[in-house]
Amino acid sequence: MRILYAGSPDCSALVLKELFKLLDGTGNEIVAVLTNPPSAKGRHHDLTPTPTGQAAEKLGLPVIAPEKLDGTAREAVSAFSPDLLVCFAYGKIFGPKFMALFPKGGINYHPSLLPQYRGCAPVPAAIWHMEKETGFTVQKLAQKMDSGDILVQKRYKMTGTETADSLLHIAAEEGAPMLRDAIVAIQSGTAHGTPQNDAEATYCKMFCKEDGEIDWNRSAAEIDAIIRACISWPGAFTTVNGTVLKILEASVYEGADDAGADGAQTASGEMACPGTVVGTDKKQGILFQTGNGLLAARVLQWQAKKAMPFKDFLNGSRNFVGSVCGAAEN
Repeated sequence: MRILYAGSPDCSALVLKELFKLLDGTGNEIVAVLTNPPSAKGRHHDLTPTPTGQAAEKLGLPVIAPEKLDGTAREAVSAFSPDLLVCFAYGKIFGPKFMALFPKGGINYHPSLLPQYRGCAPVPAAIWHMEKETGFTVQKLAQKMDSGDILVQKRYKMTGTETADSLLHIAAEEGAPMLRDAIVAIQSGTAHGTPQNDAEATYCKMFCKEDGEIDWNRSAAEIDAIIRACISWPGAFTTVNGTVLKILEASVYEGADDAGADGAQTASGEMACPGTVVGTDKKQGILFQTGNGLLAARVLQWQAKKAMPFKDFLNGSRNFVGSVCGAAEN
């Protein structure tokens, strides 16, 4: 079969490169790549192709990068006589006229256990909600978003330490073999999709900047999950005396280790209010009081400053312990 691959970001580029190799000898080939148009990057705002577009060029594949999927775009795609559309993180909706170009239809790789987390941000959503298990799905493209029959699905047990970046990388590594299996099954006529149960569907949205603001009344475990979910966008942040502070790496404080902890309560021995910087641990980080437990922050970043390991951060912010963050400072 002749395949049009559609994708844009880094994770999709990784899948494209591996799928290109895995299809060798199967009687299937990627004949062109559909991606978003180049965007302005860098100090000089040079137009730069998407990561998937760059990967396609290195593989010697033709690239189609339209602003919109209009008649001109359909003509460009039709010129390659594709049989099947394979999509992962392209960024645009495929309409009926576009899908009519593919005699074998289309398939999509979605990094969740569909019907859970339909939508555009399933990876950070699973981390945010502290799921014990997530997974990856190859589905048939359907008119309703992420509602197509399931062709291949694989489960993944969460460790509780994944970030959105690391889990997306795992998803990318799993994607190409799963797509290859689905493509070969479609080619041989043995693909049998399992309908999704819409009653079990959950949905996720793209995070906005406000989602990254830390609510210190949450538990330390919840805040740790939010920090890991927001690592790429929007970043987890709080304020200290009106200045934005990002927390890039943290974990639930497990108690004093051999190095010991310096301060975990107020001077009077009472529990500090959520958002208070109550002390430090020489190995685990700067300790923040939360609504339940302590959060140990290892990497922090003041607004417009460089990210720093907590020891370097403390050297430049010597009176930081005792500070109150977020709403609690008002």
